[in-house]
Amino acid sequence: MKKILFRKLLIDCLTFFLITLFSASIIIWVFQAVNFLDIMIEDGRDYLVYINYSLLNFPKIVSKVLPFVFFFSFFYVIARYELNNELIIFWNFGVNKFQLINFLFIFSIFLTLVQISLAAFIVPSTQDVARSFLRTSSVNFLESFIKQKKFNDTIKNVTIYSDGKDEDGNLLNIYLKKDENINNFQITYAKKGNFINKKNTQILVLYEGEQINVVNDKITNFRFSKSDFNLKNLESNTTTYVKTQEVSTSKLFKCYLRLNNWKFFNINTKDIIIENCVKENLNNVIKELYKRFIIPFYIPTLMLTILFLILKSKENINYFNYRLIIFLLGLSIIVASEVSLRFVKNNILENLKIFSIPILSLVIIYTIIYLTINPLKEKK
Repeated sequence: MKKILFRKLLIDCLTFFLITLFSASIIIWVFQAVNFLDIMIEDGRDYLVYINYSLLNFPKIVSKVLPFVFFFSFFYVIARYELNNELIIFWNFGVNKFQLINFLFIFSIFLTLVQISLAAFIVPSTQDVARSFLRTSSVNFLESFIKQKKFNDTIKNVTIYSDGKDEDGNLLNIYLKKDENINNFQITYAKKGNFINKKNTQILVLYEGEQINVVNDKITNFRFSKSDFNLKNLESNTTTYVKTQEVSTSKLFKCYLRLNNWKFFNINTKDIIIENCVKENLNNVIKELYKRFIIPFYIPTLMLTILFLILKSKENINYFNYRLIIFLLGLSIIVASEVSLRFVKNNILENLKIFSIPILSLVIIYTIIYLTINPLKEKK
């Protein structure tokens, strides 16, 4: 009977948790996907890049909202069990409070491992794949990001300006500047222009204009009645380098060992190629590893905080205030887990203090619960 009761409670908690998790994640993803429209509209990317980039950001959203949704879901279900007198069924069938606490605590450890897997392996992988779509895709739909009477510098090393469009869709009074380097650049002015596709390449055809070339401080210019500005292989100014949060966990770990000149299990750190694996980025590497492996350990602490609910009956006159305090305490733990990231430094001893906080909190709360319950009195 105990197994049936535990299974029923866990199914109720998990059902509410999963529904809330995916509902919240989808809502956030929809709002974020709207912001990602800039990739297509302003950056000139095609629809497939936008769709793939948006979808691959979903695991990151799930990972970010999981701790809060976990706390809210389990808090709500266990509080509902108490308010509906369903916990009494557990006590009547010989389940003591300490058994229930241990059961849910063990489940929270399992959920912690799931969160570590998500944050340390799945999210970095999907983020890197998402960024690869931007790195490998070309700039398309150039007409879409050219705004009237505004300098558009979405294309790398190219600035485009237009006064507007005529009735036929031609761009009017076009200004173009293409930079090769500091000493070499090209400025083009034309009264009119339009985009055409020629052999799968977009070309901006310019009419009645002038081109000025500056090469090593030497200026040359010529006028033209018609000129083609080739837009093939142009790159976007969108960030395409690999960010620290997109680097795989194994590479981050090897980078950390390399920067500290540590040899660990004879791991080879010299042959791997890691962007931003420099001393100046060491703090970000440590923070990223902390975020992936340490912050998830606040989940068991949150679970034990929730389980304070079963220590006091709803018949207690102060039960509402007691429940409110537990809820605020749980929110404080979530905020503290995120804020602690700011205190991570390069100093190993200082970091050990921060890394030990979730474990110490876990031990302290578990001890308080154990001493409060006194399992010898609870045992039947």
